[in-house]
Formats: sequence, structure tokens, C-alpha cells
Amino acid sequence: MNRRALVRRPSPRLAEGLLTHIDRVPVDLDLAQRQWEAYVAALQAEGWETIEVPAAPDCPDSVFVEDTVVVYDDLAVITRPGADERKAEVAGTEQALRDLGYRIAHIESPGTLDGGDVLKHDGTVWVGLGGRTNQAGIDQLAEHLGPLGARVVAVPLTRALHLKSAVTALPDGTVVGWEEVVDDPSTWDSFLAVPEEPGSHVVLLDKRTVLMSAAAPRTRALYEDRGLRVVTVDVTEYEKLEGCVTCLSVRLRG
Repeated sequence: MNRRALVRRPSPRLAEGLLTHIDRVPVDLDLAQRQWEAYVAALQAEGWETIEVPAAPDCPDSVFVEDTVVVYDDLAVITRPGADERKAEVAGTEQALRDLGYRIAHIESPGTLDGGDVLKHDGTVWVGLGGRTNQAGIDQLAEHLGPLGARVVAVPLTRALHLKSAVTALPDGTVVGWEEVVDDPSTWDSFLAVPEEPGSHVVLLDKRTVLMSAAAPRTRALYEDRGLRVVTVDVTEYEKLEGCVTCLSVRLRG
């Protein structure tokens, strides 16, 4: 299996990124750059080829490349971000995926959809509704993914910026989340509450390895007790902007 990941360099205006659920605190741009480089290096060390989407220096949030697309099989659904300030970010991602040979579809007005609201596992696609993503965006995504066999399920979202700010999934399909920001844990047949907010975000690197924030040591131990191998990275400067490890790449498997 080819394992590739789209990444995008942080903008020099990163500290101006949008915030919705937390207060603004200073961001160390030099540290953010080093953390991004270490994140990319961690993916590469685990056998992932990283492909840089052209930088968007005038878009403060552009490093959060996951929000610009939903990839399913050979189809790339280019999103229409819910924040107008972020709509300019999608063109570079679309071109990168065209160059890689993906079929392209789009979310169109009046639909809005952020990729960070989309959690995929084993044919089910959960989409957070209530923040940056609206029902029209979810309906369009379902139309695009339905022919590929995906089942799209809307999930209420009021306590976090994106669905994947609240929950992600382990390799076995267990959905993990920090309950304080999860609207309805009963949405998932198998839900595991984690003891630290940064521990609710995992990137699946292979069937037994996850990448997560170094800021959640108790959650790391919990995952290791479940037999998982855990790779950690520091993403403190991105966590200040409601970002996490999932936001910083788009994983392509095929």
C-alpha cells in the first residue's frame, strides 16, 4: 500500500488564526515551525511520503490542511470551509490532488464543510454538524461518497471547533474522545473516554501504530495498555489555535 500525506507549511501569519472555543494566547512562530518540521519528520520516519501543498502565506490557518479536502478511495472532495477567511485555502490542495491523479468533486454553495469535521472508519463517515459544517454540505458529501459505498452520518457538534477536535478512532474502530467536548458519546457503539483532551486526537499510521500529542502521557499509557505502538510529537503551538495532530496532514492510502 502506498502511504502518502499532504502537508502545508505554516503561514507567517499563523498567530492570527481563527479561534472559537478558547482564548487567544501568544504563539511562538519559530517553535511552531520547528514543531511542524518534527511532525513531518515523524510521518516520514514511519514510512509515509510527505507531499507539500503550495504554501499560502496570506492564510493564517492554512497549515491545517485537513480542512480543505475529504479523500475517499480515488475521489477528493474539495471542501467549502465554513469560515469565509479560509475559502482561499482550497485551491492549492485541489491542484496537488489533481497532480496525483485523484478524481475531483466539490462542495458547492450553500453547503459548507470543513475536513476536520469528517471522521472515517470502515465505510462509515461521521460528520460534525453545527459548527463550520452545515446540513447542505453533509448532504452533498453523502451524494459524492454514496456511489463508493460510504454511509454518511451527521453528528451533533456544539462543544468543539470540529468533530475531530472531540473524537477520533483507533485502528480497531474504537472511537476515543474527551467527554467534556463530546455532545453524545452514544453515537458510537464503542466509545472510550480518555483522561486528557489532547489524547483524543490520533493519526493512524498503520494497523497497530498511532501518532498523538506528547501533551497526553496518561492517554498514551492507556493506548499502550491496549497493545498499540504510540509515536508522540509536540504540537503545543497548534493546540493554542484549536489545532491537533490530525489537522496538520491529509493521509492518502491506496
